[in-house]
Amino acid sequence: MRILSTKKLLDNQKQELLKANFDLTEVDFISTQHSHFELNEINENLIFTSQNAVLSVLDHPDFEALKSKNVFCVGLKTKILLSEAGFNVIAYTGYAADLAEIITLIYASESYTFFSGNLRRETLPVALKEAGVKFNEIEVYQTTLTPQKIKTPVDAILFFSPSGIESYLKDNTIKKEMCFCIGETTASALEKVTKNIIIADQPTIEDVIEDVIAEYK
Repeated sequence: MRILSTKKLLDNQKQELLKANFDLTEVDFISTQHSHFELNEINENLIFTSQNAVLSVLDHPDFEALKSKNVFCVGLKTKILLSEAGFNVIAYTGYAADLAEIITLIYASESYTFFSGNLRRETLPVALKEAGVKFNEIEVYQTTLTPQKIKTPVDAILFFSPSGIESYLKDNTIKKEMCFCIGETTASALEKVTKNIIIADQPTIEDVIEDVIAEYK
């Protein structure tokens, strides 16, 4: 079975697929880089929806001053990254929509600073605005599409973000390939393209790999 991962995997992640006798190709269909930003007008609480945003903020020379703030975030790995850096994570969820629900139902009277990327989804900002929650937004990283043509046919494709799908579809089409998606947000970007979609139970790369192995065992 030939598998295409639309991002380069860590060695331990790759080994799981190789041990299961998959022929693996890895290509980064997006690249990210930190933006230049100022830590001005920071509200009571911080919101992160990606590890990239956390890494960018940790790279800022004044980030230590933010540790007195409470944090709300999306993703277990994002939460671990923040906790290991000394931040107090009040709540984390698998999806931005769930985090928006927690904030708007329980913590709506507080104020927030959302650290985001240039291609972030509208889910969270729209929900906060509609609920009248006070927040501002600081763009801390840039995502760039890096499309390329895949010439060798594959049986399955691993997708980890809507922007990865957008980049892949610029130079490639999806026919009969099975598409493994890290979460519902990513899968929704494929709804009009294919019905061959499997969504990971938990939005982690490890869960995507487990699904691949289980599907073809």
